Amino acid sequence: MGWTWQNARHAAGLLRQGANPAAVFYESIGADFFLAPAPGWLNLGLWRGRGSEDEAEDACRQLVRTLAAPLPAGGVILDVGSGLGTQDRLIAEAARPRRLIAVNITEWQLAAGRDRLRAAGAAPVAGDAVRLPFADGTVDGIISVEAAFHFRSRQAFFAECYRVLRPGGALSMSDISIRRWPVGPAETFCGLTQLRVFGLQPAMAMTTNQIASAAAAAGLSDVRTTECGDRVIAPALRLTARRLASADGIPPGQQALARLLLWQVSLLWQRRVIDYVLLHAVRPLPAGR
Repeated sequence: MGWTWQNARHAAGLLRQGANPAAVFYESIGADFFLAPAPGWLNLGLWRGRGSEDEAEDACRQLVRTLAAPLPAGGVILDVGSGLGTQDRLIAEAARPRRLIAVNITEWQLAAGRDRLRAAGAAPVAGDAVRLPFADGTVDGIISVEAAFHFRSRQAFFAECYRVLRPGGALSMSDISIRRWPVGPAETFCGLTQLRVFGLQPAMAMTTNQIASAAAAAGLSDVRTTECGDRVIAPALRLTARRLASADGIPPGQQALARLLLWQVSLLWQRRVIDYVLLHAVRPLPAGR
């Protein structure tokens, strides 16, 4: 099978989730996940083409650059859910922050990405996205790349963004949304399995409008969303399918599980159950300014 202790711990979590299921999931796939689009990258990418191997790393970079572009320049920037730190150099290049802080609840990822964070000038902070360890009104921008669906509550995350952002500060993030609830046994089975594998609660399945409404309810304004699953999910699925078709050297057990999960996500995408969304919002300035 080729399974590790981390894989077994993750499998056990499918039956009974612990306090930090997202950390268990990422610990299980490790820093060298064979289906990651490119070494060090965990996001699905924002693709220009159909999902070829040659453009995989550029797609991952393009997603981060797109999200980092609206961040205010020269301020304090939080990267919430920083992964392996690969994206932080691009964030630093785009925003030229006075201070860049990588926040991650998965401490082993901070350790694994230590050199990348150092090269980006980013300070690692172990912290929870729904209880950010920062004072009120001390942050100019927040970026979160494909992580919010792992947070215990998007509503609580948006409330924390409002609290720590200075008036006029910006939030830029990407997220996985649903377009509708699954119907029928196949869609329901696939949806529930994906929730358990990724350590998610059913309440984290939200439409783009629900996510935007949660941001607005927290006090954020100018909330703008762009659905772009055709440039994210579709090409990433094509890349994954090609890799699994020639997965030499990968333990059979991991291949079989990956093929099952690929089939499930493909079904949810093809039937338009899931989508991918980019979101931008700001903490409004006081009245009269």
